[in-house]
Amino acid sequence: MDTVSPPVLNTELSTRRRLGPLLTVAWFAGLLAICYAPVLVRLVKQWSTDEDMGHGFFVPLVAGYIAWQKRHQLQGRTFQPNYWGILLTAWAGFQLVVATLGAELFLARTAFVLSVIGSVLTLGGTYALRVLWFPLFLLFFMVPLPAVVYNQLTLRLQIIASQFAEVTLNFVGIPVYREGNILELASQKLSVAEACSGIRSLLSLTFLGAIYGYFFESKAWMRVLLFLSTVPIAILANAGRVTLTGFLSEIDPEYAQGFMHTFSGWVVFVIALLMLLVVHKVANSIYHAVTALRTSEPGSSEA
Repeated sequence: MDTVSPPVLNTELSTRRRLGPLLTVAWFAGLLAICYAPVLVRLVKQWSTDEDMGHGFFVPLVAGYIAWQKRHQLQGRTFQPNYWGILLTAWAGFQLVVATLGAELFLARTAFVLSVIGSVLTLGGTYALRVLWFPLFLLFFMVPLPAVVYNQLTLRLQIIASQFAEVTLNFVGIPVYREGNILELASQKLSVAEACSGIRSLLSLTFLGAIYGYFFESKAWMRVLLFLSTVPIAILANAGRVTLTGFLSEIDPEYAQGFMHTFSGWVVFVIALLMLLVVHKVANSIYHAVTALRTSEPGSSEA
């Protein structure tokens, strides 16, 4: 009489062990999708209509790709679930209820991200959270800023750009008078509107700065430096764009609007990316120079 061969049983057990965690993750993901469906639908709709959040479509894709790259660090491990994750997920659910009652989109959307983090902590414990912290952190970039913060930040950026343009244009011999975010030139008035504040470049560039540092730099302090440097780079690049617009409008007022105005925005964004590369190159050069100097000092020894 034939008997079932052990290799078949071992194969079935191996398949169950491999698919078990995936089914659990799929179960949690499905529950989150159902609970947060209205929030996610409105979020995606804003990505498609709000030019400041056009990068939102790429955030979950990039975060998912990075998480997939880290799968080898998670495969074959016996995880110790951390039930503090349940508490975090419950808090996120409470936050969602409060946000829904108060029509507060930012709290509702960040509640989804907190729920994802809580689910990872619950299922995989602190080890999985340490491995996946960066793609989880990236998910916050897909959430638009709260209206109060957005308005205050936009206004401040408008003033900085207009002040920079005023000083620079006067320096090169183009008379300009500034009143708030309005620049009065001899030929016309230029208004540094919200769309010209640079908030779009700031949001997109900080996201790209975090991604660039992750893929092209291994030193943690350098990654932080690159991420933080995107803020002054974005502000400086947009201020330069406003100044250039004022300069060109003195040649032909048509340059301050239409295609040329939109095209200059893309050019300045590319320049900002190049500035980020320059910062990386310079910082690395200084780091290597300092390291070489230390190793060449008397009494120092190489490892």
